[in-house]
Amino acid sequence: MADNGRGTATRVDEQGQTAKKPIMSTKDLRFFDFPDAQLLPDGHPRRGMSVVAALSDWLVHTNRRHEGSWTQRYEHGVPVTDLIPIAEDGTTGTTVLFHPQEDLRTAAQPSASTLKRWAGSWPQLSTETLDRRIG
Repeated sequence: MADNGRGTATRVDEQGQTAKKPIMSTKDLRFFDFPDAQLLPDGHPRRGMSVVAALSDWLVHTNRRHEGSWTQRYEHGVPVTDLIPIAEDGTTGTTVLFHPQEDLRTAAQPSASTLKRWAGSWPQLSTETLDRRIG
């Protein structure tokens, strides 16, 4: 997943320590346990990125802002690295790479018609699926 937005809110404190909004490891209170949470195209309520992180073997969050760029790795929703500064490339936005847990990867796959319906609900979203199964 990637976007070209402003990047996740990140601040440098008085001691020079970098901290970002903990969206990957805490519930997004705008959606979690909120009865009017936006429904996703599959009919489930929106919950936030922390759910993706928790259900992934690993997740890498790269954050590019005008004030700097960083990356951080999570395993099963828990940060396993600090924010690691990376070279700026003149862009802003957020990129998230993740590897879903095995039981999620082997669950029933959505049909082509379901994927097409979801794509119609989010015209600004593009996806690429790489099937790397052997056999």
